[in-house]
Amino acid sequence: MKTLGLCSALALSCVASVAQAQISGDVVRVGVLNDISGIFQDTNGMGSVEAARMAAEDFNGGGKNIKVEIVYADHQNKADVGSAIARKWLDVDGVDAIVDVPNSAVGLTINSLVRDTRMTFLASSTASSDLTGKACSPNTIQWVNDVWATGNATAAAMMARGGKEWFFVTVNFALGQGIEAEATNYIEKHGGKVLGSAKHPLNTSDFASLLLQAQNSKAKVIGLANAGGDTVNAVKQAAEFGLQQGGQTMVAFLLFVNDVHGMGLKVGQGLQILEAFYWDMDDDTRAFAKRFAARPGMNGKMPSANQAGVYASTLAYLNAVAATGSDDAKSVVPQMKKFKGKDKLFGDVTIRQDGRVIHPMYLFEVKKPEESKYPYDYYKLISTIPAEQAFRPIADGGCSLVK
Repeated sequence: MKTLGLCSALALSCVASVAQAQISGDVVRVGVLNDISGIFQDTNGMGSVEAARMAAEDFNGGGKNIKVEIVYADHQNKADVGSAIARKWLDVDGVDAIVDVPNSAVGLTINSLVRDTRMTFLASSTASSDLTGKACSPNTIQWVNDVWATGNATAAAMMARGGKEWFFVTVNFALGQGIEAEATNYIEKHGGKVLGSAKHPLNTSDFASLLLQAQNSKAKVIGLANAGGDTVNAVKQAAEFGLQQGGQTMVAFLLFVNDVHGMGLKVGQGLQILEAFYWDMDDDTRAFAKRFAARPGMNGKMPSANQAGVYASTLAYLNAVAATGSDDAKSVVPQMKKFKGKDKLFGDVTIRQDGRVIHPMYLFEVKKPEESKYPYDYYKLISTIPAEQAFRPIADGGCSLVK
C-alpha cells in the first residue's frame, strides 16, 4: 500500500510538473496595452491596468499556484508604437497575452502580429468588427463592443423610437468610418435617411462648423461616430448651440460613464448611449465597481465598460490557462471558446468560434441633474438588445474559422 501511495504521489507530481512546464517561464504575463496619456486615458488608461490586476488577484493561482504578472504600456494611439511594444513583449519579455487595445488601427496591427504565435490577443476595447470577420485569427477573442454592434444596435434602437433622419459627426479614421458605415447600412435598409456627414480628425477641439452643419440639416438624430475626448467636446459644444433644445436628439455611439462624469449631467442630459456594461445594473456590477473605485489611483471613479471588459477577459483567459495547464494560445483560445454561461459583469455570455463574445447590449439615456441621486448615478435604461440581436450573425462575418 505504501508503494502504491508513493507511486500515486509521484504520478501526481509528474502531472503537476508537466502542467507547470507548459506555463512559459513559470509565470503567466498579461500585457495591458492602451492609451495612458491621450483621449482614452479615462475610459481605459491606468484603470484598465487595475482591472487586470483585480482579475489576477481574483484568479489567485487558479487552484494550481499559477503565478500571474501584469505589465502595461502606452501605445499612444499609433500602430507602429503598439506593434513595437507587442513585438518586444513577444520576443523578449515573455508576455503571453495582450489585453485592452483601444484604437482599431493598433488593434488590427496586433491581431496580425500575434497570429500563429503562442500569444493570445484579448481585444476587449478594439472596436473593429474585422477582428471577427475577414481578419479573424485563431489567437484573438473580442469582448465588449465592435462597430457592427455599435452601428446596427444603436440605429435599430433609435429608429424604433422614431429616429428616421440622421446626420453624422464622424472621426476620420477606422473607428468612426466603420460605425457610420454600419449605421448607415441599417438606417437605409429600414426606411430611414442619412441627410449628411461631417468628418473631423482625431483629437479635435473645435466642432463649431460640424455642429452647425448638423443643426442646419434638420435631422432628427445627430450620431456622434467618435469616442473619448472627441465625443465629450462635441457634446459640450452642442449644448452651447442648443441642438437638443431645438428638438434634435444626440446619440453617442462610443461614450462611457467616465466621459459623462467629465462633461456633467447639465451638459450630457438627454444624450442616448449604447453600452455593454453599466456599474449600477445589479448587485454583481455594483460590488465590482465598489472594489474598483477603491483601487490605487482610482479615487472613487466607477469603471467603464472597457475596464470591465479588461477584467472579464483577463479572468476568462486565466481560467482557461488553469484548465489546460498551458499559456499557449493554441490551447487557451479553444478552451475559452467552450464557455457559455453567466458572467458577473456582462450577463449571459457565449464565446463563438469566430472569437466574438456575445452578450446583451443596452441603450441608456443620460439623466437630468435632478434625477441623479448619488455619484455616478447617470443612466436610465431605455431598452435591452438581446445578445443574438446585438452582434453580427456569425454567418455574415466571413471568418475563415467558421465551418
